[in-house]
Amino acid sequence: MKNIVIASDHAGYEMKEHVISYLLQEGYEVKDLGPPNADRVDYPDYGISLAKSISEGTFKRGVVICGTGIGMSIVVNRFPGIRGTLCSDLYTAKLCREHNDSNILVMGGRVIGFGLAQEILKTWLTTPFEGGRHQHRLDKINVIDQTKPMAK
Repeated sequence: MKNIVIASDHAGYEMKEHVISYLLQEGYEVKDLGPPNADRVDYPDYGISLAKSISEGTFKRGVVICGTGIGMSIVVNRFPGIRGTLCSDLYTAKLCREHNDSNILVMGGRVIGFGLAQEILKTWLTTPFEGGRHQHRLDKINVIDQTKPMAK
């Protein structure tokens, strides 16, 4: 997987630009869903767009960034098949991939610095899902998705 989708709000714009630069340097193809600058926007608009692109299968994994990461977490996890995980440390970034097969990394642009964000992203991108007992647990969560209508 060498392509990834990314979005932010105004509070996460600067970190989004840093993350895009890092991803390009690492050889990823990046689809930037916006915003195009740091002017004030509504985070749900960008979280919805990104979550739909993954829920519908256009992309396998994505990154969303807002001020704290909380708002984006709430938005993206409304969609079937989404396992958006808010990470502000390396341990969480590792385990959300190993145990939860996270497909959206959520970060807070006002909570962590660029260096830590880059390390979290690197950990999240390179840590594989373990499967096994963790897959059994995800299967139980997937049952919920089968009864949940697609958000609009």
